[in-house]
Amino acid sequence: MSDVLVTGGTGFLGRRLVERLLAKGRSVVVLARHPDAELEQRDVRFVTASLDDTTAVADACAGIETVFHVAAKVGVWGRYEDFYRTNVLGTRALLEGCRLHGVRNFIHTSTPSVVYNGSDLADADESLPLTTRCPSPYPLTKAIAEREVLAANSEALRTVALRPHLIWGVGDPHLVPRILERARAGKLRIVGKGKNRVDMVHVENVVDAQLLAEIALDASAAGRAYFITNDEPVLLWHWINQLLSALGEPLIKKNIPLHTAAAIGAICEGLWRVLPLRGEPPMTRFVAAELAKDHWFDLSAAKRELGYSPRVSMAEGTMALIAHLKKQSGLTPANGSAKPFPLTNQTA
Repeated sequence: MSDVLVTGGTGFLGRRLVERLLAKGRSVVVLARHPDAELEQRDVRFVTASLDDTTAVADACAGIETVFHVAAKVGVWGRYEDFYRTNVLGTRALLEGCRLHGVRNFIHTSTPSVVYNGSDLADADESLPLTTRCPSPYPLTKAIAEREVLAANSEALRTVALRPHLIWGVGDPHLVPRILERARAGKLRIVGKGKNRVDMVHVENVVDAQLLAEIALDASAAGRAYFITNDEPVLLWHWINQLLSALGEPLIKKNIPLHTAAAIGAICEGLWRVLPLRGEPPMTRFVAAELAKDHWFDLSAAKRELGYSPRVSMAEGTMALIAHLKKQSGLTPANGSAKPFPLTNQTA
């Protein structure tokens, strides 16, 4: 019998979690759209399906003790129906499978965007209400999914939701590559005054939190949600420019007012709705707000009830990321920037 099911176990976060579970001697099943040959050689069993396939999703819960639900449809743009089908109906099918097959624990990977309210979030805690109005379908559907996960908590099935913010690290296929791509194309602008403080979280710290949450479900964590970050809010644009500087890239110096970026985002959204344009718009109202406003969180609950403490610091993780990106690009200290990333982050 396999005791752990990881959805999205071939992705950036899910793969790290699977690796750590295997190192602990756990028997792992991965639900993913495509199998991974290397993991199969390590006796990981694959259920090849997407979260859209609700029957396969429910059946994957047979013989499982703990579900780590990592998979989701992510993005800032797209049809609401597509996000709903994956993020809500897929999660609902997992919960039904857990009830049907007697799964004991359910650790749900949510997002701080579920409390989006269009305002600055400074030292925000879990008392904030889940969003019901947002210009992006991702936070809306993740909020519905989190609400249903926590409502499903019972003596038979213990559930918890974790809200990691801006997951990054070596191997990140989303956050840092997108920053570098847009910066190199000359398409990145500081939105607002560039003084907004933002929490991020290293991928290994998120895995720590997930493993701690499984243990804490025996205590006070059941039915609760927790913000998970590095607990080191940084000036977002300072961090981005330090990263670019270390890689020998031009710094981002041009600003665009938030109201202008939001207006451009609204226009882009309209064009993408009526024209057959591919991919995501270059700007949306949601992205404009995320790039200009504070988003940092109070971790008191996670520290107290999960025993969570960030193990990989921002400075340590950034140095490792820079070294990886330089090696990947063939850079050396001689032809890259000689200025090292600071061991302390500017936060004011």
